[in-house]
Amino acid sequence: MQTQLSAQYQGTPDGLAAEAILRKCVHCGFCTATCPTYQLLGDELDGPRGRIYLMKQVLEGAVPTRKTQMHLDRCLTCRNCETTCPSGVQYGHLLDIGRKLVDAQVPRPAAERALRWALKEGLPSPLFGPAMAMGQLVRPLLPHALKNKVPAKKNAGETPTRELSRKVLVLAGCVQPAMSPNINSATARVFDAAGIQCVVAPKAGCCGAVKFHLNDQDGGMAQMRANIDAWWPSIEAGVEGIVINASGCGVTVKDYGHILRDDPAYAAKARRVSELTQDVSEWLPDLVGKLKSRVAGSASRIAFHPPCSMQHGMQLRGGVEKYMGELGFNVKTTGCEAHLCCGSAGTYSVLNPTLSYQLRDRKLGNLATTFGDQAPEQIVSANIGCITHLQSGTDTPVRHWIEVLDEALQK
Repeated sequence: MQTQLSAQYQGTPDGLAAEAILRKCVHCGFCTATCPTYQLLGDELDGPRGRIYLMKQVLEGAVPTRKTQMHLDRCLTCRNCETTCPSGVQYGHLLDIGRKLVDAQVPRPAAERALRWALKEGLPSPLFGPAMAMGQLVRPLLPHALKNKVPAKKNAGETPTRELSRKVLVLAGCVQPAMSPNINSATARVFDAAGIQCVVAPKAGCCGAVKFHLNDQDGGMAQMRANIDAWWPSIEAGVEGIVINASGCGVTVKDYGHILRDDPAYAAKARRVSELTQDVSEWLPDLVGKLKSRVAGSASRIAFHPPCSMQHGMQLRGGVEKYMGELGFNVKTTGCEAHLCCGSAGTYSVLNPTLSYQLRDRKLGNLATTFGDQAPEQIVSANIGCITHLQSGTDTPVRHWIEVLDEALQK
């Protein structure tokens, strides 16, 4: 796609990056076929191709409007379009640039600004845990919309404490310890059973995704630098990798090298962090070899929902089903629209609840058909946002797949 950048963007890092991405787009429209919002709304401007045209116009000097902002806001950033695109357009990176440029020119209403501020400052805050605990205490009294965001209190179980020679760093995350603490402890127990110690750097916090995608990119990058500083002593000591058990965080940490590429103090370190980062599912081949004799598996019908951040952002597909199957679990992905987003998408379910819940219900309907006429007994996923969002619409237990593996090891 030929682009003529306006003078204000020529030669700038954002302008050069956006132009390189735009030049790959041949406006074929394949992406519209797999875009969740286009499928729901049927509006060209609510599909990747339309949004690309909007961003191109801004880069060429057109003045954006609230309507421009609305169409960019409606994007889930699921990156399904990247999987579909035959030309390799890095739509997610372009959208980060486009939203930044549009928000710089289009003021948001006060209520919208307040909500976005509360999300970007509240979710990564140390106060989030106590606030969630308070919400769980009064959960039965909460209105339905708020109750959906407050999962029932869960027991984390014990975290292994023994010292092992093999070590990996694990990102505890910001919301996961409060909303579903057993995911982190289950990860530690599974790795411990395989002879690998999970190390949590005390000063590592939010991966930066919440602020970055709410267009506080400077705030998000500050959190990324803080994590790099927290992890660097362990990296220099030879830690084997950085394991992420929330795919939404994983796709962001794997992108540190790109996001901080122009930071002379952090570019090389960020690139190294990205190289070391793996979703926990990428460790399954290693884990299976060590745990197979200790896991009996289960015939229980388990439907797997692969998060967009896993299957489109990190391009990881089939591993959970394959290796959990080798361990004796009956795990399947639905044959109907497994590629589509569940509607969680970070803070999207708060900012765009109507579209989000339509996608949730559509996803749950498809997951219900995974085993034909028999309903799944459990739903598993790989991201805390997807797990919480899906659980708000069903009585079927929704868990992280590693919790299922950990449970089998404890028997």
